[in-house]
Amino acid sequence: MQVDLIIRNIRELVCVSVDGKPRCGSAMQDIDVITEAGIAVRDGRIYDVARSEIITGQYTAECIIDAAGKVVTPGFVDPHTHPVFAHTREKEFEQRIQGVSYVDIAQSGGGILSTLTSTRQADEELLYQLAKERIGKMIALGTTTLEAKSGYGLTTQSELAQLRVIDRLAKTLPIDIVPTFMGAHEFPLEYKQNHQGYIDILCREMLPAVAEQGIARYCDIFTEAHVYSLEESRQVLMCAQKHGLQLKMHADEIEPMGGAELAAQLGCISADHLGMTSTEGITAMQKAGVIPVLLPATLFSLGSKTYAPAREMLEAGLPVALATDFNPGSCNCDSMPFVITLACLMMRMTPAEALTAATINAAAAIGMDRLTGSISIGKQADLLIWDIPSYRFIPYHIGSSYLQTVLKKGAVIWSAE
Repeated sequence: MQVDLIIRNIRELVCVSVDGKPRCGSAMQDIDVITEAGIAVRDGRIYDVARSEIITGQYTAECIIDAAGKVVTPGFVDPHTHPVFAHTREKEFEQRIQGVSYVDIAQSGGGILSTLTSTRQADEELLYQLAKERIGKMIALGTTTLEAKSGYGLTTQSELAQLRVIDRLAKTLPIDIVPTFMGAHEFPLEYKQNHQGYIDILCREMLPAVAEQGIARYCDIFTEAHVYSLEESRQVLMCAQKHGLQLKMHADEIEPMGGAELAAQLGCISADHLGMTSTEGITAMQKAGVIPVLLPATLFSLGSKTYAPAREMLEAGLPVALATDFNPGSCNCDSMPFVITLACLMMRMTPAEALTAATINAAAAIGMDRLTGSISIGKQADLLIWDIPSYRFIPYHIGSSYLQTVLKKGAVIWSAE
């Protein structure tokens, strides 16, 4: 039978989830590895997966990739990024090294607020070109699907512009990009003493305009003691829900203030960060089916001594996911392999659990698990070819990349050669 692409002689094919569904708790350890494997791809989808001799015996293709004993995994899914901004904030990095906290920097006019002015002033072409370059580096590190948030304008005009940039990126780059509206990323300086005034703008002006624009799929909010309270978050998210947006939350990053519990109450698809979430929050997420998206590179960048309780979440049966949190301030990390390493070293996840968290579970956290995140028949052929001895080498090696080829829907979109 004729197909479009055959990949043969794969030393280790890491399917992650043969049935294509997210994995919860202890099942995240079972990643379905096939040795001496092959893949047949047709119309951008995985048509068959089997031993290499079976694939080459049953199928023919004009394009054949000889993996020559390499490892193949699903492409990474990064379900939490902030790539659309104008300038970087490396001076704040230096401040944190010198002992100034992230919250202190934010409250003194730095942090997210310092990005607002330059991003508001930048035209859409500049924002597009900058984000395109950043995402290109993420692709070269294995990311084939990502979520991208607005949130560095905090005016209706600027937020809509950032969503247009994200939409353009999704239409012009060779990967899937899921758009999220995050007008509730901070309170603009002019509303620092008038939270309700800005929330009124969010609910009466921004969210209706975002819904009419029709680009954003999700609405996210920064729920934390120095930003949006639980009740403020509830008000904004319920309004977003009324306008047809699905919900996500930045929750319990710095303090255990009940963000995870609120995410459960409102039916959020995910609660992200969770560095300080409580046992009660973990239980609430498990009962409500909320996916915890952990961002260890953020805590690493902030110099934290503690990390999200991943093992407690796994023991509770949650489908833990991982993301970079790529942004200009707290975490300028574009590398999912590094995030996987941190998950293993700092949160005691096994390599299999971390790979599952960076693929199928990450895809579920942005509603993309039916299309990508595992090497399963019928899914997009989003694949990574690695010149490594086994998948365990991905978190083991720190530094240079051993990634050889990145494929999206069966087409090579990046190669080391």
